[in-house]
Amino acid sequence: VAVPWHRIEAFSDHFAHCAVTAGETAVVLAEADSRPELVEVATIALERLGALVATVVMPTPPNRGPVPIRSTGASVAVGGHRAAIAGLAAADFIVDCTVEGLLHAVEKEAILADGARVLMLSNEHPEVFDRVGHDPSLGERVARGRARLAAASTMRVTSAAGTDLTVDLAGAVVAGSDGTVSKPGGIAHWPGGLVLCFPAAGTVSGTVVMAPGDANLTFKEYVRSPITCTLEADHVVDVSGDGLDAELFASYLAAWEEPEAYAVSHVGWGMNLDCRWDVLPLYDKADLNGTELRAFAGNFLWSTGANEVAGRFCRGHFDLPMRNCTVALDGEPVVVDGRLVGDLA
Repeated sequence: VAVPWHRIEAFSDHFAHCAVTAGETAVVLAEADSRPELVEVATIALERLGALVATVVMPTPPNRGPVPIRSTGASVAVGGHRAAIAGLAAADFIVDCTVEGLLHAVEKEAILADGARVLMLSNEHPEVFDRVGHDPSLGERVARGRARLAAASTMRVTSAAGTDLTVDLAGAVVAGSDGTVSKPGGIAHWPGGLVLCFPAAGTVSGTVVMAPGDANLTFKEYVRSPITCTLEADHVVDVSGDGLDAELFASYLAAWEEPEAYAVSHVGWGMNLDCRWDVLPLYDKADLNGTELRAFAGNFLWSTGANEVAGRFCRGHFDLPMRNCTVALDGEPVVVDGRLVGDLA
């Protein structure tokens, strides 16, 4: 696979910001369906930094249905393979090139247990990494946002479209990513720029109205007609709307026949000023995972499906970045009408 030199330089630079140094043990984790250029450029970039690199390629397991699986963050490629898990856990640094990523994978905790750190590339189109490189301000801004979320008791999300959602943050696990991972046992995704939490079971209620221009990253499409979701005790209990969007959304949720598919996975907001909301028309659906849209500055991101904090693992998953929302923590806004405010901007 031919890899342009500028991309090797970009990956080397980003891995250096993840504290990769000469002599470290690094593993590039891939599967049969992984994007070959990402595997190649990650391997060369790690070798350029002097890391001791091995590549682990797992078979891509068959999808037994009932519907295509997209954008879950819960790769099943490792498949509980004891030797693969042991090898990954022994590494210092892992570049995750699996199609879906290890973020919600059942093997994640075992892989991280001995201090390995994981950077997910999320099967993105390589050009994404050309545009969204390392922002030196992002780490500090994400840290400030994360601290505010960790100190808060309640998150409330509202919008002119009709969203009014309340999250009781008691028991929530707060996370944030600037796209780098330098501490042992950490996991991050590149592009980064998210502040979010995994709420405890039963702590989310209210109404979410997805409006035209919001994104459904499982479908890799923008919402074109409003979708109204009613949430009670952490679960979507009703989906309504006059257009095809609502019907497709409800149909995909129901297809799994899993109660967990209706539950809230995580909620938060985007912080990355270099990421854009309007790039979906410029890629074929198979060309990207949509991490850029999860991270664009000022979006409210909510997700359904797997939530380890609430003890839920499932295959169905939606990541749903929304524009033009206001996000407040204990009444103090961090996002107003889709724009970061104060020292988070």
